This record gives sequence, structure tokens and C-alpha cells, in this order.
Amino acid sequence: MLYDITIYGNEALRRKAQAVPTVDDRVRKLAQDMLETMYAGKGLGLAAEQIGRDEHICVIDIPPLPDGEGAGAASERNSKVTMPLVLVNADIVERDGRQNGQEGCLSFPEVYVNVERAERIKVTYTSLENEETTIEADGLLARAIQHELDHLNGVLLVDHMSPVQKVGVAGKLKRLKKQGKAQGGNS
Repeated sequence: MLYDITIYGNEALRRKAQAVPTVDDRVRKLAQDMLETMYAGKGLGLAAEQIGRDEHICVIDIPPLPDGEGAGAASERNSKVTMPLVLVNADIVERDGRQNGQEGCLSFPEVYVNVERAERIKVTYTSLENEETTIEADGLLARAIQHELDHLNGVLLVDHMSPVQKVGVAGKLKRLKKQGKAQGGNS
């Protein structure tokens, strides 16, 4: 089932996710639907809030580099992570280094801004097999995980923008906010 993507301005994006008590068939179906929705939107990640849900779940799929190495980066750390990645009740337990790079977001179509993130992270989460799991990631995969976990905490791309960045995309933000409010809420 494909969901509509929730657009900036919709209050659903500011809600904090609720912990998932157990991973069951309902959660697995939601994860599959989220992946289909993400692929249809041509995104790399999607959090439940972006489809108007409040479960603490996000999905990520970083394609391999053209030379076939790794999950979105040539690092050995990322090559150990199987895609697509479904994170339930995820928490970043370690952060190291810094990276600054351009990010987009399915809830902010056609808006791209530079955001500073940790370069390397360690994340604990519940897998679709209902097992506690820990992974380490860096580069683009680390950036995507941090972006999606922000969504699960009600933190949006606009919250990472400097005043200058906000001025640069003010017209787009205004249009999106109007569209998002029409979807069902104000943020």
C-alpha cells in the first residue's frame, strides 16, 4: 500500500514517535508499505511521521556505489549493513566526527540544504525479527539514519537551516507550509 507523503506544514511531522512494543506482522507490513512509498517517492529514507503515523519506525535504502562497493559508501563499516534497513525503536548510542553535506527530504520536495551531522554513529534498534541489534555506520548511511531519527523526534530539515538558508528557500517553504496545512495541520 502506498501512502501519501506528509508535507512540511502538517502537524504530524512534529509529533514524537511512540515506541513499538513488539515487532509483529502488522509492523512488518507497515515497514513494507513504507519501503514501497519511499521507492515511489525516489527517496533514500522514510520515517513513520512522514506518512502520518506515529510508530517509532523508519526505513532506509542506500544503493551501492557504481563500482559495487558498500552500502552507499566504500567503507567496510557500511558494507556490513544489509539494505534495505528497517529501524524500529532506534537510538544513536555513539557519535563521532563531523560531516557537512547536502540533504533533501521527501517532506520538503525540491528543498536541499547543507546540514552538519556526525560522520560515524553506532545505533541500537529492534529488527524485523524482533531482535535487539547494533550497527555502525558512516558517511551517507550515517547521515540518512540521523535524518530519519530526527523525524521520529519531531525535528525537521528546516530546524537545521541557518537564517541565511531559510531566506534562500523562503518561497518554497511558504508554499510547502500552505500545502502541508491543507493536508491536515500546521507546524
